[in-house]
Formats: sequence, structure tokens, C-alpha cells
Amino acid sequence: MASPKRLQGLTAATITPMTPDGEINLSVIGQYVDYLVKEQGVKNIFVNGTTGEGLSLSTQERKQLAEEWVTKGKNKLDHVIIHVGALSLPEAKELAKHAAAIGASGIAGIAPFFFKPTNKDTLVAFLREVASEAPGIPFYYYHIPPLTGVKIRVEELLDGIKEQIPTFQGVKFSDTDLLDFAQCVKNNKEQFVLLYGVDEHLLSALAIGASGAVGSTYNYLGKKNNLMLEAFAKQDLALAQRYQFCTGEFLSFVFKLGRCCNIFLPHCVVKQELKIHELH
Repeated sequence: MASPKRLQGLTAATITPMTPDGEINLSVIGQYVDYLVKEQGVKNIFVNGTTGEGLSLSTQERKQLAEEWVTKGKNKLDHVIIHVGALSLPEAKELAKHAAAIGASGIAGIAPFFFKPTNKDTLVAFLREVASEAPGIPFYYYHIPPLTGVKIRVEELLDGIKEQIPTFQGVKFSDTDLLDFAQCVKNNKEQFVLLYGVDEHLLSALAIGASGAVGSTYNYLGKKNNLMLEAFAKQDLALAQRYQFCTGEFLSFVFKLGRCCNIFLPHCVVKQELKIHELH
């Protein structure tokens, strides 16, 4: 499913649908694709990431989800990016090889976060091994230090990385360090895709020069965020702010609900998304 189009705009970090007994529910993926495209205007997806709870799933479950998204997204989605990151290097390589074999548009990987890399060279060596299993498709680094604890600056990581990883295409930058992000844009925007991953700060990242965004809320607020992108492109900052505030208001509600009910956030988001889906 490799796409000639450069990845830009909104990318939905997909939720993993589950049955009441805790099994992955592949039967609704086709409807999910149609909902994203027709109702939200989102044609790029990021599968098995944080929102999809990929690291809580088995390797087999992750493969099944990847296969179903690629199959159901054919001729409907522009990009299906499969997150293949894992603590185990052999597991990450296996998932990368599988994603390439089924026709994914690209793969992404996080830093290992138990025995953490402490410098750029160690991290690049790990990512290079993963990317080498899918030599024909783009590779993206998934930078999310609030969860991994790996705080190697992306500005530093990008310096010379193309020589180490020929398929390196860009970054999903899920951190609030806008100074690091700004330096990435300043030095690398023409070469790499720089996707921002903190939904409630997207407008700030757009002002800095983000190529696009990957996030949970684009599953159900995709239409409003696309309008924000349009307003920003037309230099209508006041209108763009209104749409950004909408996302912030929604997430404030979700975070408060998660705290008061002691609910793990992705499940909280799942329940809200299902309620929204039932309205359509």
C-alpha cells in the first residue's frame, strides 16, 4: 500500500476495538475506515500505537490488526502506518517485516523503554535494525518521552540519520518541547516529515511549521481539526484558535473523567468514541 503522496495533514491514531470478553474485534474495522474517511475527512492512520494500546497486545494480535487495516483501507486510505515498536528487538523486527509484507505504507518505532538507550548512537542502532526489516517502505521515529522516559533530543537524532537509516522519513513528535520541535523544523523540514502528536497543542506546532499531526482526537474531531488546518492556511488565526479550543475543551473533560473514575485514558477515549459513533 506504499503511497507516492507525502504524509501530511491529519493522521488518526486508531483505537483497537475490543469485544466484551477482551478479544480484538476485527469485524468493525471496515466500518471504522468508512467512518474516518466519510465522517471525519481523515485518510491517514497510525495503527497499534499508544491510543491503540499496541504494547499491551500480543504480537499475533498486532499482526491481525495490521492486516485488517491494510486490507480494509485499500483504495480508501492514503497512508496506513503500522507502529512496530517493542521492548524486544527481534519482536520489533518481526513486526516490521510483517508490515512490509502485507503492504503497509510505512512503519514507526519507539525507543525501548525498560533498558533505555542513553545516547543517540545506541538509539539509532536499535532503530536501524528495525527499519532494515522493511527496506522498501518509509520508517518514522515515534518520539514520546513522557511514556518512554527516553529524552534524547530529536534535533540531535535527525543529524545524519539518513546515512544510518536510508528509509528514514520523519518523526511523530509526541512531546511538548516546542524548542526541540522548532529546531527540527528549522533544520530538517525540507528533508523529513515532522508530525506533531500532542493534539491540544497542534496550533502552536503549525505556527512553528509542523508538516501534519498524529493523534487520538482525529478519530472523532477530525472534521473540526481539518477546519482548523484550513483556517490556519488562510491565516485566519482567530477561527483556528476556536477550533483548537474545541479540542482542548474535549480533552479537559476526558482527563477529568479519567481522574475521577480512575480509568486508564485510552479506555476512556474508547468509550467516548463509541458514544459518538452511535450518534451517526
